[in-house]
Amino acid sequence: MQPIGGPIAIQGQDAEALYRVVASRDRRFDGRFVLGVTSTGIYCRPSCPARTPKPENVRYFAVPAAAVAAGFRACRRCRPDRVPARPHILDETGLVERSLSLIGQGVVDEVGVAGLAERLAVSERHLHRLLIMSVGTGALGLAQARRAQAARTLLEQTVLPVTDVAFAAGFGSLRQFNDVMRAEYGASPSELRRQPVTPDRPADGGSLALRLTVTTPWDGHRLLAFLGSRAVEGVEAYDGQRYTRTLAVPTGWAVVELEAKDDALHVQLRASEPAAIGPAMVAVRRLCDLGADIEAIESGLSRMPALRALVRTRPGLRVPGAVGGWEILVRAIVGQQVSVAAARTVLGRIVERAGPAIEGVLPHGPVARIFPSPNDVLAGDLGALGLTTRRAATLRAAAEAALSKELLLEPGDDLQEARKRLMALPGVGPWTAEYVALRALADPDAWPGTDLVLARAASGIDVDQLRPWRAYAALHLWTRHSEERA
Repeated sequence: MQPIGGPIAIQGQDAEALYRVVASRDRRFDGRFVLGVTSTGIYCRPSCPARTPKPENVRYFAVPAAAVAAGFRACRRCRPDRVPARPHILDETGLVERSLSLIGQGVVDEVGVAGLAERLAVSERHLHRLLIMSVGTGALGLAQARRAQAARTLLEQTVLPVTDVAFAAGFGSLRQFNDVMRAEYGASPSELRRQPVTPDRPADGGSLALRLTVTTPWDGHRLLAFLGSRAVEGVEAYDGQRYTRTLAVPTGWAVVELEAKDDALHVQLRASEPAAIGPAMVAVRRLCDLGADIEAIESGLSRMPALRALVRTRPGLRVPGAVGGWEILVRAIVGQQVSVAAARTVLGRIVERAGPAIEGVLPHGPVARIFPSPNDVLAGDLGALGLTTRRAATLRAAAEAALSKELLLEPGDDLQEARKRLMALPGVGPWTAEYVALRALADPDAWPGTDLVLARAASGIDVDQLRPWRAYAALHLWTRHSEERA
């Protein structure tokens, strides 16, 4: 790998081509890379409106964290840290992509780099070498950047005390928080704080209002409608515009109310304690597919005439994700060969009888339970929930496998192995495994092809030509079917 403009290179990229992008301020490349300017010590988006630096003063980095590791701080004008990173990576094994996904979920905060390496079945040394070669910085630097970005959002948009912001973002101490924020942004947390646009109630007596930026195009209304049409009583609610649900996080619980408007996702968030805020924000991003490389996805799908019209009709359609893989597996098992309405009814019974209640502390009416864990499900009477004997046995086997850590249900897990373990469960077939891969594992190429609606809608389409974006093609076909029936 040859260096481009400095010791850190971007794999497969040409320095002259990158500079042409910078000179043209092409917004389509925001998130693909950032540029560090040696004469100012600042790193920027390719589209930054500032004066274009001389080529000899530019260094290119795959991700913002690599620029920070090289001594640059974020531009206050173009805010490169706000754009979801979508670096170009030569990653034949998939390990780098899986690493980035797991780090983005906060795995390093929970189990450290050693735990991350163990989950990926590689040594820490190999993982570090792989990340340095691919994106220019190691797991700790990437995790630190994630925490700093979350903290800056909270500093700018809420009135949470600085101490609470530090722990909400996942920092272990105030000293570490201050040092990292100065390194990332060249300013202390108090200097970065601005008056919120929407005043919040005190953190211990109300909710936080957050505005999460999204790569455009962004069809958040259809995404929330998909979630709302499958809302389970007790855990979720949808009024046609706002989607509300409870979340179980490692440090407690959270309730989020989501609304799509102004090319952003607006979030009202209430948490049991500050430390629950960071994991809740990660869960929301995952649920709403905010990190999707939507331009590349739609460009790929549009090459097929059968999908081109769908993409033009519904630009920015995302794949609804999950707040937890176990929940999606339960939904998939219950939803086998029944209507959405019937599945919602049974899931509502499961939540009512097995979901832990958090009543008395939430001003959200019917949304006052947490989706039941594997332990909660096993403790209940599955036979009294309206499930067939076979379906109840499948759910019990799934809960036992989840408790014994036999299942892989989260983004960043090995996709092939995850499918293999799911299919080993009694009563789990291709549709269930692919649905879990699509929503819980965030596999952009998942294809529940045995789904009757999807099979009919895809008749005459060469499905292999939809790779590697078949999950998004499935959403387009499902959405067209549901809207034509409405």
